[in-house]
Amino acid sequence: MARIPFSISVYEHAARLIDRTPWEVSRSEELLLQAHRQAYLLYRHFPVVIGIDIYNLEAEAYGARVDHPGGNGIPAVTQPMFDSLEQALRLAPFDPATAGRLPMAIRAARQLKDEFPEADVRLPVSGPFSIASSLLGLDELLTSVALTPARAREFLLLLVPGQVAFAAAVIAAGLDVAFFESAAAPPLLSPAQFREVELPALKATMQRVGAAAGHAVPCIIGGDTAPIIEPMLETGTDFVICPAETDRREFLRRMASHPEVKVRVNLDPRVYTRGTRSEILRAVDEVVALTAGQPSLLLGTGAVPYETPLENLLLIRDYVA
Repeated sequence: MARIPFSISVYEHAARLIDRTPWEVSRSEELLLQAHRQAYLLYRHFPVVIGIDIYNLEAEAYGARVDHPGGNGIPAVTQPMFDSLEQALRLAPFDPATAGRLPMAIRAARQLKDEFPEADVRLPVSGPFSIASSLLGLDELLTSVALTPARAREFLLLLVPGQVAFAAAVIAAGLDVAFFESAAAPPLLSPAQFREVELPALKATMQRVGAAAGHAVPCIIGGDTAPIIEPMLETGTDFVICPAETDRREFLRRMASHPEVKVRVNLDPRVYTRGTRSEILRAVDEVVALTAGQPSLLLGTGAVPYETPLENLLLIRDYVA
């Protein structure tokens, strides 16, 4: 088998490694540091993204309430801040130095970087559509996209300065960013809606964040993304994921003319959470066969679920090595 780099995405799963709930770890700087320290010591993964409920940070900074899910569930915004798009368009900006958990996350990430200077430590930065879906509610946001696309686009653009300011604070702390925007993927948005409503804000955010960081920013969008590869690449990104939910052959075929962009091909989470040893290795072999001869490709996971058996991830890591 050809060697392929293995990149796992550890967020809420880190809480399991210190026998705490995602809620507990998400609310404590000390536990957040402990959990991601333990994850790095175990997996030595890259990048190390410091967070648990990675899509909630900015919505909470704006004033949204993150609810306790109970048990080992992932904290979530279950009630939108606004009843209408017109209300949302009056959104006040936040200060990343004081708002919500942003300062706590930056401090925890900086401490981990100090302990492990070789690690690629990053903070999660959400895309505009993902934040808007929390602030306005997904149903209201999608209705606005369908009925008043220009106003919906205006709301997404309103969120750009906050993301740039947050990313600038992360970069000023000597860290890097990981950019996530999975709420915008088809079928929630059609490819035409993605280009018309989402792309202007996504492109502005990523290019301004990239300018602050001094390099292109990864564009992590899960879901059925094969139909939106071209507008995603218009953001200037140099890293995308090929999600398990999309047509991987079609995705990679369309990426073949862009060898300068790295692609992480994700395994189906059902394989590494519940699969047998032979099923896991067969799934890895399938990805390796798909990516043969393309050195810019990696093997990866989506967000590793809390309950994922440690031995399954270690099996994959050791097998591809």
